[in-house]
Amino acid sequence: MNKTELVDAVAAKTGLPKVQTAACLDAIMQTVRETLGGGGSVSLIGFGTFAVAERAARSGRNPQTGKRIDIPAGRLPRFRPGKLLKDAVAIKEEPPAKRGAKKKKAV
Repeated sequence: MNKTELVDAVAAKTGLPKVQTAACLDAIMQTVRETLGGGGSVSLIGFGTFAVAERAARSGRNPQTGKRIDIPAGRLPRFRPGKLLKDAVAIKEEPPAKRGAKKKKAV
């Protein structure tokens, strides 16, 4: 789903015009960017948490030449999904049958 499809889906569920829905989505994304840019985090209970993670400086290798390179420290945006989102995405599998267990007959 891309942004246009998301706007269409949210507009259909809320009954708001697509222009207003797109403006709301843009405002949400801008607010999340600004908050993370300032080092904060955004928590949406049940959905997840957007936060900033620090990455330490490290050394690596150029895959083309094999030469050692220094990779500087940096900050990255991270997303940690909430329980409701995890549950919505999880595959529900039946537990495996025990070995040697007899199946129950239907009555």
